[in-house]
Amino acid sequence: MSFRDRLNVGVIRGGMPSVGRNQGALQADSKYLLFLDADVELADDSLIRRCVERAERRGLHCMTTNVLCRDGSWIDKTFYTVNDVFQYLSCLHRPFATGMFMFFDRKKFWELGGFHEQILFAEDYRLSQRVDRRRFAIVRGGVLTTNRRLQRMGHLRVGWLFLKTAMNCWNEKYFLRDHKYWAEPNPRA
Repeated sequence: MSFRDRLNVGVIRGGMPSVGRNQGALQADSKYLLFLDADVELADDSLIRRCVERAERRGLHCMTTNVLCRDGSWIDKTFYTVNDVFQYLSCLHRPFATGMFMFFDRKKFWELGGFHEQILFAEDYRLSQRVDRRRFAIVRGGVLTTNRRLQRMGHLRVGWLFLKTAMNCWNEKYFLRDHKYWAEPNPRA
């Protein structure tokens, strides 16, 4: 709310992440869209400016950045480091970004149809994979996140979901199934 004197800030209809993100994108009239998860902070104050400059200079459609785990254990930090390594490797063939930080050219975002609202898991991954790899970049700087997903779901489950998602990147039906990503953990488990 500290930006309300400089930005038009408002509450919009939400729901699953793809629905809320698309609703926010519909309100935007800027050249670029920035999607951030609620629990992230920019690790570098110049990150957004550098994204704009790079998009302008190279005609990029989508950018992301590294994800850093601020307060997690060494295992948590290793998980996010492995995610970053896979993101860099994905740029060789079919790049992906996570919704923790997705910087999109608004026109291209809508040409791709925005976030698929029926996808129940990894809608950010699915959308970003449709971007031409020559129009995608990873910008150094990073966002800081918590380890809440790893604590809530467990390291093995998160790792298994990540692996299955990568192995099913061409399988639309996989993304339309409920993988219980948003389910609350069973306290008796």
